Amino acid sequence: MSETVYSVSQLNREAKRLLANHFLTVQVSGEISNLSLPSSGHIYFTLKDAQAQIRCAMFKGQQQRLRFKPANGAEVIATAQVSLYEPRGDYQLVVEHLEAAGDGALRLAFERLKQQLSAQGWFDLQRKRPIPLIPRRIAVITSASGAAIHDILTVLKRRFPAIPVVIYPVAVQGDTAQFEIARALATANQQALADVIILARGGGSLEDLWAFNEELVARAIIASEIPVIAGIGHEVDVTIADFVADLRAATPSAAAEHAVPQQSEWLAGFAYRERQLQQLMQRQLSQRQQQLNWQLKALLQQHPGQQLQRNQQRLDELEQRMSQAIQYQLRHHHQRWTLTDYRFRQSQPTQAIQQHRQQLHYWQQVLIKNIHNTIERFKQRQAAIAQTLQAVSPLATLERGYSISQRQDDQQIIKSSRQLQPNQLFISRFADGQVLSQVKEIIHDKKTATPES
Repeated sequence: MSETVYSVSQLNREAKRLLANHFLTVQVSGEISNLSLPSSGHIYFTLKDAQAQIRCAMFKGQQQRLRFKPANGAEVIATAQVSLYEPRGDYQLVVEHLEAAGDGALRLAFERLKQQLSAQGWFDLQRKRPIPLIPRRIAVITSASGAAIHDILTVLKRRFPAIPVVIYPVAVQGDTAQFEIARALATANQQALADVIILARGGGSLEDLWAFNEELVARAIIASEIPVIAGIGHEVDVTIADFVADLRAATPSAAAEHAVPQQSEWLAGFAYRERQLQQLMQRQLSQRQQQLNWQLKALLQQHPGQQLQRNQQRLDELEQRMSQAIQYQLRHHHQRWTLTDYRFRQSQPTQAIQQHRQQLHYWQQVLIKNIHNTIERFKQRQAAIAQTLQAVSPLATLERGYSISQRQDDQQIIKSSRQLQPNQLFISRFADGQVLSQVKEIIHDKKTATPES
């Protein structure tokens, strides 16, 4: 005998600890009886079979996740912790999950198929296909009379009404559901009307959703070349179809939201990019206009007309200086003649004066002739220079029907066909404008081909 003396509470506490440490979590099947639903939200009942019974407690947090309404006489499978209610010393189960006995068999079948398909790599992320950003058309596979189709169409119309929808009505529960769903997936792929498929149904029990846990439906989803979004049941519902689909949504409405973007946000993005493009184009045009102005200014500075104007200005200046020099010489000779005439008049040298007058007149005529000849030679020289400049002027060449070509990228003058490559852009300058061209083909003149070519 142990020398330790337990109090009742100590013994119950130790018994509770032993039960919890030994059994951990267990699953127990039986029939519900003595069901009690107090206002606290907890559930109290007895789980029994033909030979025995055990008290059970299910607290409010777990009770809110129940998929069915417990009732006396219902066959259930309870997932629970083995415990002991210390104040009364009652042996009991603290239930964490409760499902109908039929659901338990389905749950086992679900887990077996899930493990099998997972081992085959059907759930791998690498296999899943991307959902198109903006689908051209959406296929919806669901019941034509359920709430899911209404929710999906409402969301699609609100988010992006411009995208058309193709509906493939099927049964979503019952013996024929899996065959109709698989056939609809195959038909959607054969018709290729859409580039994304929404596979959906509303909430229900595990048995109601079982068509989406069938291997036939999973294989049809895997075989689909069109990405599939699964929106089956409520957020807590998980099916095999969710695992093999390219994207799982919590509800049918969420599946519709995943299928299309928000049209207003997309249009706002377009407007923003349009503004950016306009600003970029404006900057590019401004830069090109500035470059063109610089090139025109540089071309004008090299224009023969500008050279002629500068030479004409220089000629005018020389002519003015020569005229001033002539006037000065005439005044100087006139002053000398006046002085000489005065002296001659003083000494009455009549004959000498007459001779000097004749000589002065002669030299005046010679000087005037020389001045005119010099001016004429300057004018002829200026005309020759102007004619030479006009002959070598690029603009005169352009006026005769020729053109000057430059590569667009580096503005280099094109003197040979070997300076160009196929598809390269070049600018041809004519007398009245420019032409932007692209090289389609280059045909070299064999007479001018180099040895290397």
